[in-house]
Parts: sequence; C-alpha cells; structure tokens
Amino acid sequence: MRTFEKICDLRAFLKSQKRSDLRIGLVPTLGALHWGHAALIKAARRQNETVVVSIFVNPTQFDDPEDFKTYPRDFQSDLAFCERHGVTAVFHPSEAEMYPTPSKTRISVPELTRHLCGAKRPGHFEGVAILVSKLFHIVQPDCAYFGEKDAQQLAIIRRITRDLRFPITIVSVPTVRETDGLAMSSRNALLNPEQRRAAAALNRHLQNAQQLLKSGENGLEKIKTQLIQRIQSESAAEIDYVEIVDAETLQPATAVDRALLIAAAVYFGGVRLIDNFSCNFAKKDES
Repeated sequence: MRTFEKICDLRAFLKSQKRSDLRIGLVPTLGALHWGHAALIKAARRQNETVVVSIFVNPTQFDDPEDFKTYPRDFQSDLAFCERHGVTAVFHPSEAEMYPTPSKTRISVPELTRHLCGAKRPGHFEGVAILVSKLFHIVQPDCAYFGEKDAQQLAIIRRITRDLRFPITIVSVPTVRETDGLAMSSRNALLNPEQRRAAAALNRHLQNAQQLLKSGENGLEKIKTQLIQRIQSESAAEIDYVEIVDAETLQPATAVDRALLIAAAVYFGGVRLIDNFSCNFAKKDES
C-alpha cells in the first residue's frame, strides 16, 4: 500500500495505473474508519484493480468550529485499517495542500439542500461538493463509493456528477449497522454509555415508521408525529429533524406513490447522528 500527501505524487502514481489499463475506485472519507468504510472499500475492490481511499477532515463542510475540532482523528489506526482491507493507495493531504488559498468557488444544488441536513447546516453541502469535486479531478476515478446512510449527500453528489459531466460512476453502498441496529458512524465513539443505549433505539423507531408505510398506512403526518413521539421518549434524545421526503428530490412527500425516504437527525448529548430508511411505492413501467 502506498501513502501520498502531495497531489502531484498521487497523480503520477495513478497515471502509471491508467497506463496499465487498471480501473480506479475512489472512497472519500473523513477518517476515523469503521466497518461502514470497510463495506465501501470492499465494494470498490470488487469492481476495480486500484482502490484509493482519501482521508481528510474537510474544514469547509463543518458549520460548527467545535465539531471540526473534536472530530475523531487517528491516522495511524486508519492507515492500518486500510492496509488490512487491501487498499492500494491512501491520500492524506494537509489542509494547505487541498486549500492553498481560501476557497472562493462554490458548488451548490439548492433544490436538494433546502431540507433535511441542508436546512440545519448552512454551507455544509457546499463544502462537501467542493471537496468531492477536487478529489474527482485529482484522482479521476472510474467509480466513487458513498454510503446510503448519508442519503442527502449521495443525492447531491449524483446530481453534481451528472450536471458537471464527471465521467464517473457513483456507487451507493447500503448502511452498515452495529449488532443493535445503530448505523455505524465515526461519531458513535463520542457517545457515553447512556447516550449509546438511547441512540440504538433510533434505528428501531425509523424501522417501525417504515413498517407502517409498508403495511398500507398512508397518513404521512400521522406516521411522522408517531415517529417524533417515539424518539422523544428516549431520555437522551433531542430531535434536530424528522422528515418523510421524496427520495429523489428530497422535497417533503405529500403522497405514498413514489420512492420515499424517512430521515432523522437526532442529538444524543452533544453528538448529532443521522439515519434513514427508504420505501419504494413507485409504479413499475409495464410497457
């Protein structure tokens, strides 16, 4: 496994891979790697001969300076994780390497960011978009891999890739969960035992709402109200948002006739966690 800190060195290495007609898969991360990231790497290895994992805590996507400061960082552990999982190259740039001057460029998709996390974290997805676009230009992968837990991020990256004509296939990977159902996240390590127990219930409450939809309940406000009440019953939980939206446009859903996303962001103590479940009620094309 190779490790690169400089863009020019990584590009030179990848140029040699392309000369050998090797497919390149990119897994962008903030570090603090866990089994959710392992699933992304595994998917990338299945489809590509060369797998690049980027590890960079991106300052432009943090709307809260304290959150950026406390985000888990353990590069040596991440490096060992990547080696164990067969990564070809790790890209670990400095902030100065990625942002040699303050970034004045903005990439935004307003239609996809005015709800869910976008409404609560102004500028967050612009920061994600500029970093991912930089990585796409630097690595020039054939495929890039993102988790379905970050459903809004995934939708935005798909749209950016389409609109900016990046010749890259975006591959989504299902959410990986702990044994108690909690979606794997680097932030889980920040939970104390009481918060951890409460956080595990988020999965159950979202799944219950999903089952109500699947069983034929079409009162979306009723389902949303019940979901909010269930989450609020957890002693350590403070809701940021609970929404049922169109899975493609991310606009609030008004009918059960398409692919829907039940999404929530909840604080447990000071730790903000997100999760979602989907239901597809779109009619199949019978032509």
